[in-house]
Amino acid sequence: MILKVCGITSAPDALAAIEAGATAIGFNFYSRSPRYIAPERAAGIQTPGVRRVGVFVNESPERIEEIARIAGLDIAQLHGDELPGRYPRTIGVWKAARVGTGFTFAPYDDVPAEALLLDGPAAELYGGSGMTFDWQLAARSRKRIIVAGGLDAGNVALAIQLANPWGVDACSRIESAPGIKDHQKMIDFLLAAKAALAA
Repeated sequence: MILKVCGITSAPDALAAIEAGATAIGFNFYSRSPRYIAPERAAGIQTPGVRRVGVFVNESPERIEEIARIAGLDIAQLHGDELPGRYPRTIGVWKAARVGTGFTFAPYDDVPAEALLLDGPAAELYGGSGMTFDWQLAARSRKRIIVAGGLDAGNVALAIQLANPWGVDACSRIESAPGIKDHQKMIDFLLAAKAALAA
């Protein structure tokens, strides 16, 4: 299962996440995000043995591929209005979808993505809002699902129980400030997720 910590901006935060059991680390390359990190800086953060995921919003496939080369990414996580014909071709894709009123999986049935990342409703915000959604919806998809949005140590076990996801992803609720992880909250989240999987 994917245990992802997103919005990493420093080597100490990345190391603490990996030591606590994270299997994926997320870097946000959306320039309007408070967790934005320059590709060259992300390249200098070592993440041995885990997937390196880049968060993008309405970026051209050519620019995504360029950043992926610079930052050593394994996955492009697309949070914008990207159509399948404009997905990058030299890197794997996780497509993010915001789950709001009337959400349906139909628009994502044929997207060429390794996984679908379900996030909470965010109005016009991109890249995550820290809001949860009805996790039972995730269990209805035939695709690999990563549950994101408002997860922390207090609710990740329930999310795993209800959604039976391929992965979970936490960011804002395990921070002391945007882009600065609270190591104890991060560790607690990862331990709770691992305990739920082992139950």
